[in-house]
Amino acid sequence: MEFRHLGRSGLVISEIAYGNWITHGNQVEAEAAHACVRAALEAGITTFDTADVYAGTRAETVLGDALKGQRREGLEIFTKVFWPTGPGRNDRGLSRKHILESINGSLRRLQTDYVDLYQAHRYDHSTPLEETMQAFADVVRSGKALYIGVSEWNAAQIRAAADLARQLGVPLISSQPQYSMLWRVIEAEVVPACEELGIGQIVWSPIAQGVLTGKYLPGKPPPAGSRATDPVGGNFVKELLNDDVLARVRQLAPLAQEAGLTMAQLAVAWVLQNRNVSAAIIGASRPGQVEENVKAAGVKLDDGLLKRIDEILEPVVRRDPKLTVSPPKRP
Repeated sequence: MEFRHLGRSGLVISEIAYGNWITHGNQVEAEAAHACVRAALEAGITTFDTADVYAGTRAETVLGDALKGQRREGLEIFTKVFWPTGPGRNDRGLSRKHILESINGSLRRLQTDYVDLYQAHRYDHSTPLEETMQAFADVVRSGKALYIGVSEWNAAQIRAAADLARQLGVPLISSQPQYSMLWRVIEAEVVPACEELGIGQIVWSPIAQGVLTGKYLPGKPPPAGSRATDPVGGNFVKELLNDDVLARVRQLAPLAQEAGLTMAQLAVAWVLQNRNVSAAIIGASRPGQVEENVKAAGVKLDDGLLKRIDEILEPVVRRDPKLTVSPPKRP
């Protein structure tokens, strides 16, 4: 395993992080989830990412159980707040009430006194940013989180939050966006802003919901048990399941073979070539997937290979920064 600083902070994290969106508490049973976490630990992963909303809070509980008994100082545990976690009107968003209540619930489920990183899971158009950042600052000052970050915020929103964070004297150090060979919407605006501000990317879906593994074939139904057949995951992957995308992804197979990598390893290694990326988050439904994908750590792809990847995929790559969106203001 290789390690990187998260942005310009002093926090060092594994460049491949383990995330449990969709899988824990939902797609796989607790025993299988625990086996995946053990595989991650054995592979040298120290960074674990979750969120209160995943599987209706169950994912945090599963991760807390799976990490029980591990040396807390040797782990970096990240979680998030924004999406609904209850039926009430204040059980969502980034109000002071929801943030301060949610961090307590997350710590209880994760069985820890603090998280290393607490992230705003989306931008909240219904709450003044000043209120949100003051609440996050209070979470840090209370010792319940060491650092703060954002997820799926656009460049202007990140700049505004970073300015308030500086005024409040708290460390805003990370952005967690979707990023892959096929989804590059952060490159034009978010990455330059974050490089300037000292904020690192912790990217999710580096394998594009499994599409970049090559397991989805043009003109064929999705394999049984794949992400595309999952009631939750299928909503995220469906727009990539068109024949043009899938045919072009298939053309990556010889390139991966030349590099001595599986297609999944190539995809994870690709996002790690971006100097603003601090970590790539991988998920798994079985330990073998963890063991395969961590082999992308430390891999250096040469410029010629990167150029050939661009030539193959360019017609289907999504780049528009406007694709980074948060829910509209609540009535």
